[in-house]
Amino acid sequence: MAVHDEVYHYNEERWEALVEAEALFTRPMLDLDEERARAYLGLAELGVPGDVAGRRVLCLAGGGGQQSAAFALLGAEVTVLDLSAGQLRRDRTAAEHYGVSVRTVQGDMRDLSALDESSFDLVWHPYSLTFVPDARVVFRQVARVVGEGGHYYLMCANPFFSGLTHASWNGEGYPVSLPYTDGAATSYPDQDWVYDRTSAGHRISEPREYRQTLSRIVNGLIGEGFTLTHLSEVRGDHSGAEPGSWGHFSAVAPPWLEFVWRYGGASS
Repeated sequence: MAVHDEVYHYNEERWEALVEAEALFTRPMLDLDEERARAYLGLAELGVPGDVAGRRVLCLAGGGGQQSAAFALLGAEVTVLDLSAGQLRRDRTAAEHYGVSVRTVQGDMRDLSALDESSFDLVWHPYSLTFVPDARVVFRQVARVVGEGGHYYLMCANPFFSGLTHASWNGEGYPVSLPYTDGAATSYPDQDWVYDRTSAGHRISEPREYRQTLSRIVNGLIGEGFTLTHLSEVRGDHSGAEPGSWGHFSAVAPPWLEFVWRYGGASS
């Protein structure tokens, strides 16, 4: 059954506004070749099989014409599922630019019923998991559509620093003060590098995110039959950055985590 609750509508409206504002994650990559595509995805560093030619890849909640274009250039059979029609248009723009085929499906990551069971070798899930209240709903859907032996790449907020930004600087550090609770809602202003705030900021709602504790993420995926094969903390590399700047914050408090999971089949 399709998900069209208040969470869906808030995120859809926000991302349509971001597309209109030409935000960073809505700009299709139109200057790739195979070498650049491979470097951009970083499959070897993640331990994901690098030869994706002919493999079935789902870019989950990953519209915008970036990852889809890179995978298609490497010969993968690419499907993109995203709730934003504007983001999916960007995927089609990139596909047309490169003369490749990309399937686009509008929908919510919490409901993948439009996709067949065990129909993907790789699910590629860029930053979006924290836009929904309960990650376990998403994991259950991913387990249904990925084939046995397939991989699930997941990038998400570092749960220990959820809700913190460089604006949290108090002269000495970035104090952690929000409860470490699953599903706790957080909101904060978009970073200056996301879009031109002088022309678009007044009409774009702040991101609304929900904390997913590390135990919920890890145990939720183990419970669905996944095995962890890679974990990295994505941090900034800004030597000498001023305290209170994004560069300094991201070096002190790594904002993101990257996981790679291998699916072993339905859990008992």
